Parts: sequence; C-alpha cells; structure tokens
Amino acid sequence: MPRYEYRCRTCGDTFELSRPMAESAAPADCPSGHTDTVKLLSTVAVGGSASGPAAASRPAGGGGGGGGCCGGGCCG
Repeated sequence: MPRYEYRCRTCGDTFELSRPMAESAAPADCPSGHTDTVKLLSTVAVGGSASGPAAASRPAGGGGGGGGCCGGGCCG
C-alpha cells in the first residue's frame, strides 16, 4: 500500500499515512486532530546499478536523466 506524506497547516507537523491509491486525494487529519492538512509531493527512490542492458541504452555522457515533470519528455 502506498505511503503519502501530509503537512498540518495548523501545527506544522509532517506525517505519513498508508492508504490505497483510490483514497490518495481524500482529506487526512493530523495525529493531533487538526483537519487543515495538505498532501505533499514526494519523490520515489528506485535502487539499481548503472551496468547492464538499461545502462547501455542511455545517451553517452550519462546525462539522460529524464527530468521530473512528466517522465522526462518535457525537461530536455
């Protein structure tokens, strides 16, 4: 189940909740009971190595990082 990070606008606490993707946009109360919260954008780290077939298909110079806006297509 995915984990989502939220910040409480009332007390400033940051907290995480595990919930189904279908409920990712649902309101989330902070652990202190406040209801004015906002879902934070978070990054996903994927482990791996720079060797093997996938690495061989990358552009020379190692700069084919892809950006972050839409899978790499618009950040050149």
